[in-house]
Amino acid sequence: MSSNSGIQIPSRLPLLCTHDGVLLPGSTMRISVDTARNMQLVKSRLLKGTSLKSTIIGVIPNTRDPEHDSDELPSLHSIGTAGLAVQVVGSNWPKPHYTLLITGLCRFRVTQLLRERPFPVAEVEQLDKLEQYTEGDQADGELGELSLRFHQAALQLVGMLDMSVPVVAKLRRLLDSLPRETLPDVLASMIRTSNKEKLQVLDAVDLEERFKKALPLLTRQIEGLKLLQKTRKRRPDDDKRVLAIRKGGVFPGRQFSLDEEAEDEDGDDTAMLEKKVKAAAMPEAALRVCLKELKRLKKMPQSMPEYALTRNYLEMMVELPWSKSTTDCLDIPAARVLLDNDHYAMEKLKRRVLEYLAVRQLKSTLKGPILCFVGPPGVGKTSVGRSIARTLGREFHRIALGGVCDQSDIRGHRRTYVGSMPGRIINGLKTAGVNNPVFLLDEVDKLGKSLQGDPAAALLEVLDPEQNHSFTDHYLNVPFDLSQVLFIATANTTATIPPALLDRMEVLQVPGYTQEEKVEIAHRHLIPHQLEQHGLTPQQLQIPQDTIKDIISKYTREAGVRSLERKIGAICRAVAVKVAEGHKVSRAESPTEQHAGKTGTSSSHTSLLFTAGITPAPPVSERLTLPGVAIGLAWTPMGGEIMFVEASRMEGEGQLTLTGQLGDVMKESAHLAISWLRSNAKTYLLTTGSADPLEGTDIHLHFPAGAVTKDGPSAGVTIVTCLASLLSGRLVRSDVAMTGEITLRGLVLPVGGIKDKVLAAHRANLKRVIVPKRNEKDLEEIPAHVRADLDFVFASTLDEVLKAAFDGGFPTAVSHPQVLNSKH
Repeated sequence: MSSNSGIQIPSRLPLLCTHDGVLLPGSTMRISVDTARNMQLVKSRLLKGTSLKSTIIGVIPNTRDPEHDSDELPSLHSIGTAGLAVQVVGSNWPKPHYTLLITGLCRFRVTQLLRERPFPVAEVEQLDKLEQYTEGDQADGELGELSLRFHQAALQLVGMLDMSVPVVAKLRRLLDSLPRETLPDVLASMIRTSNKEKLQVLDAVDLEERFKKALPLLTRQIEGLKLLQKTRKRRPDDDKRVLAIRKGGVFPGRQFSLDEEAEDEDGDDTAMLEKKVKAAAMPEAALRVCLKELKRLKKMPQSMPEYALTRNYLEMMVELPWSKSTTDCLDIPAARVLLDNDHYAMEKLKRRVLEYLAVRQLKSTLKGPILCFVGPPGVGKTSVGRSIARTLGREFHRIALGGVCDQSDIRGHRRTYVGSMPGRIINGLKTAGVNNPVFLLDEVDKLGKSLQGDPAAALLEVLDPEQNHSFTDHYLNVPFDLSQVLFIATANTTATIPPALLDRMEVLQVPGYTQEEKVEIAHRHLIPHQLEQHGLTPQQLQIPQDTIKDIISKYTREAGVRSLERKIGAICRAVAVKVAEGHKVSRAESPTEQHAGKTGTSSSHTSLLFTAGITPAPPVSERLTLPGVAIGLAWTPMGGEIMFVEASRMEGEGQLTLTGQLGDVMKESAHLAISWLRSNAKTYLLTTGSADPLEGTDIHLHFPAGAVTKDGPSAGVTIVTCLASLLSGRLVRSDVAMTGEITLRGLVLPVGGIKDKVLAAHRANLKRVIVPKRNEKDLEEIPAHVRADLDFVFASTLDEVLKAAFDGGFPTAVSHPQVLNSKH
């Protein structure tokens, strides 16, 4: 030990080489230890030591570049700081290391390196001590003047800060209590200085030189604060941020820093966020909530998890279009032209859009309608929604609801949950950037339901014109006005839509296209699009109109045009192969054949279709070559379809067998048909000797496409016709289709889906359609050219159905069946 009085250090010290900074006497800093020598020093000296001496180590600044550091002991800096290890914390993540909290005691000079491994130990000479200096010994001369100037500068620095802050007040008391000789080291460790500048202060062993090194650093900090106060608008909490609290200080665990860069940035961000909140023009209730959250955010440390949540919430609030909207284009003639250019047919939808524009001209505060387009796939429900947005000049946003089974997807999550976020409605508004976009709720009939709630029930508030002016998302927890949003829902069927939700929407049926409409759509839209997609030009491939008609009638029987587009794509690929192989003019593209007769053209496009791998469907007439077969009409979510009913008889006990995955209603219709025929067997000459035509006979009734579930009452007249054909041995006309529900008295009741069913019969090239008398009004929706191509028979009784379904009518023993004599 040294013979000097006061605090003394051992003459031999283990040395800790660090890149973390420069430890000055009187200051405290944290040092990360991860090198082999330093780790060994901590394990052998600090963790196993039992005396106070074992906690005193020498801290030497490592001046070597950390990127080029090696296992070899670097050249030691001659001056170091003896430090007291106050705390040792170990950790294994991300790699094994220790963190030391060390308080500087005094300077020392390395006189001799005693050993290098396992950790360096050196003989040292103590250069200054921490005992109290007497001011009288050094009150005169240049040193006294320097110490006085330094003390005054330190007081000036503290005077520029807010004394109401406890840290600043404590620093002011320290300036009065600490010896002036210790101020250069203490303040140099506080103010913003580089490691090189701190190293110069450390090397200043002479006290006068130390004051000269530290005084310019202190003056520079004062000038920086003055400039900051001049250039920045002063706020009450500026001075609090100027003095940032770092770990460490004059005493163990406490150190002061005037490094304010990080917190200034945070303050500027908070101020910017506050400006955005006030400029968002949000309603009073939402503004009040945002200001309250902003006030909490200012008082919250960034390290708190709730800080990020609150900030995300405020950013979401300011990004929502509370008052931003687009101006509607109310030019009706221009809107009509745009809709006609985008879509052919679909007159009902176009008329509804034009009606909305007309009313908007008369009343500017009209609420957005809630429309629901219901129709088979491929008829353009989604694309017409996009066209409506373009016609109105509004933003368009599509929300796919197919398979959604969580009500939080609609209403959002509450902010109490981890990973909470707004629902799709609010996110859509944020994406659109305006509060009056066109929202397309696609596949609303395919919403699911699970333990997380019913999203269809959550949509009730969104799609209710009387409620959606104050839609409350769980994440926002403040009302948002959706009354200006134009909601368009699409569905294939209304059967799976809850009645309460369906009641809130204006349902517009979108039927399938006729053959003429498909031809026009193909030439206007499908063929140009497919040519562009396959890199072909109109000169390389020209598809005649007859070819398109054959594809529609013989190769694709659907309500929409998706299959038609796929077939055209197949033709384009087949032609693309020929073009790539060097064929300049293919057989299907020959100009002579394009102007040839019908036979030549047919063979040309038929060969092209077979080349493209497209095979035709068998004609309907081939299925009706035997008695006991009839054609019915069915409605499906994919559009109308023709449905064959087949019956056969064999010896048995009068039993009826039904196959084809039939529902209960259809099974009851079959039993009704059998009962009516048995009761009227003599009237229609169906008996062969006995009164019961089923005596000793079993009937098997089959509906082909057995993998498809079938149900509904509209097959009643078809079943009666099929069984009458089987029992009489007469063929049903091959160009007749029928639909209608029957009663036990022989009446024909109305059914739904007439337009889709009639279009299906027209697609199948049938000529006569038997429909219930009370469905005559539904034919007004059918295009005129379709009605002109078909012969409609309106039947109110089964007798009229049988007469129209067979060539020459159906023979009867009396002019009218006995069961129909009563009035009905």
